[in-house]
Amino acid sequence: MRVKILLALLVLALSLAFVTPVSAAPPVCGTPTWHRVVRGETLFSIGRLYGVSPWAIASANGLANPNCIYAGQCLWIPAGGSCYPQPQPGGCGSYYIVRHGDTLFRIAHRYGVSAWSIARANSLYNMNVIWAGQRLYIPCY
Repeated sequence: MRVKILLALLVLALSLAFVTPVSAAPPVCGTPTWHRVVRGETLFSIGRLYGVSPWAIASANGLANPNCIYAGQCLWIPAGGSCYPQPQPGGCGSYYIVRHGDTLFRIAHRYGVSAWSIARANSLYNMNVIWAGQRLYIPCY
């Protein structure tokens, strides 16, 4: 009995040694890849991470309902634009690191610009989804 258990654990350990993680970090910009969904991600956040439209991801994976993805699911990410939007400041504007409790509207009010202009400058699809540590470009007012 012990031999069978040890053999099963050995096979499991060897199989895990040869498994490559699907996507620990975004790939080189513009290259198609696989992405393993983690808890809390949406097609919008994944699309923003890779610079790809969430609808393109849904289409590439045959998702009838783009709101129904789950943790652990592997999604094919088609080639897209730049992975991170790099606005050209042109002499004015700045970057802001989002802190816990911030909202796009509070940040916009603090800098005297509209929340829409910040969302547009950072390719944000959902103005209610920002997270602590995120780097946002604040355009000139």
